[in-house]
Amino acid sequence: MKIKTRFAPSPTGYLHVGGARTALYSWLFARHHQGEFVLRIEDTDLERSTQDAIMDGMNWLNLDWDEGPYYQTKRFDRYNAVIDEMLVQGTAYKCYCSRERLEALREDQMAKGEKPRYDGCCRDYHAHHADNEPHVVRFRNPQDGSVIFNDRIRGPIEFSNQELDDLIIRRTDGSPTYNFCVVIDDWDMEITHVIRGEDHINNTPRQINILKALGAPVPEYAHVSMILGDDGKKLSKRHGAVGVMQYRDDGYLPEALLNYLVRLGWSHGDQEIFSIDEMMQLFTLDAVSKSASAFNTEKLQWLNHHYINHLPAEYVATHLSWHIEQAGIDTRTGPQLCELVTLLGERCKTLKEIAASCRYFYEDFAEFDADSAKKHLRQLARQPLELVREKLAAISDWTAENIHHAIQGTADELQQGMGKVGMPLRVAVTGAGQSPGVDVTVHAVGQQRALARIDKALAFIAEREAQQ
Repeated sequence: MKIKTRFAPSPTGYLHVGGARTALYSWLFARHHQGEFVLRIEDTDLERSTQDAIMDGMNWLNLDWDEGPYYQTKRFDRYNAVIDEMLVQGTAYKCYCSRERLEALREDQMAKGEKPRYDGCCRDYHAHHADNEPHVVRFRNPQDGSVIFNDRIRGPIEFSNQELDDLIIRRTDGSPTYNFCVVIDDWDMEITHVIRGEDHINNTPRQINILKALGAPVPEYAHVSMILGDDGKKLSKRHGAVGVMQYRDDGYLPEALLNYLVRLGWSHGDQEIFSIDEMMQLFTLDAVSKSASAFNTEKLQWLNHHYINHLPAEYVATHLSWHIEQAGIDTRTGPQLCELVTLLGERCKTLKEIAASCRYFYEDFAEFDADSAKKHLRQLARQPLELVREKLAAISDWTAENIHHAIQGTADELQQGMGKVGMPLRVAVTGAGQSPGVDVTVHAVGQQRALARIDKALAFIAEREAQQ
């Protein structure tokens, strides 16, 4: 049997973290078994449909699909043809109950402490109605027995058919409902395994009963637990970013987010770092936990920092370029972006941080950071800066190694520690007190620009001396 899974989001917003993890698990299960992965957009709610955001998230995460995207709104003829056949066969029936009757029934049941459910009024009601009289179509759910299915994550789950009312499968306006469309799609697309969130568990017995009524094969089901915020409550906007593309905007690499998401409910021993290939090789539903998982942004940042420094710098640079553009930095006048990744990767946990802290490599700054200048651009720094400038100006082969020798030579000649030379030089060249190693920083800034900035720092010290 060929394994076939699907990811079928309702496009009523962005691709959220929970949906992304479900998509990842479905994708990995299919890839692990050399099966196929289908993308399906359940866009029956036309007014709220924003499918582009879903596609953007899937593409950014590199979760490719073998079939699709299918759109439910383009399959209404198929759904309605099946419903019409069910009406003929008696597995569905027309319901003419008014909204007022249904609301009164609901209120009465709730007042009695009963579970609100349709009472089957029209189930065996054969009075004549005009063709254009408003009605819905309901599925004739079995009234006896139980629905039992073996959830691949949770084990056996049983629902009594008496707890399930006759589900509406076509609305008054003629449009089929979500639960019915899902069934027909899974049948037509030959889905073998449905991996989805635990919020769909209550839909499963209804969908199984419809599949059986149609004589269609029943797929296996696996319901993934929800993701909680670090406060133990359901993950939401108050916990920070919950949309996948927001993580892109915040400077995360897709590899880091995927690695983090796969571990939110699945494990393989004590291993924390997984390449995509390792995930595909090792992923099984048996290792997915039934328990809810708590989202931890610090852990995600740790993973992101790892990937920034362990993926090829050229690749990381392709993602960094977007952030550089957003920051409005012209990189034609400084180091290549892959060099920037190497320079700042150890110091920065996100690509956004790299973009925010790299401007001095490409642009001259108007003034020095006040605290850094007050501490390091003092009269005592004038002589070290003058001497190191002289040595830097004399370098004919502008390498980080030669720059290091110039700084070390200045310290030796003045019989001072490296810090007494390096810190004033760092502030002079970057405008602030923090940067990567001063030798590689000066190298990346470039010889002429570095010398001009040292001149600016010496002028600053002279002006400060004059004011005292």
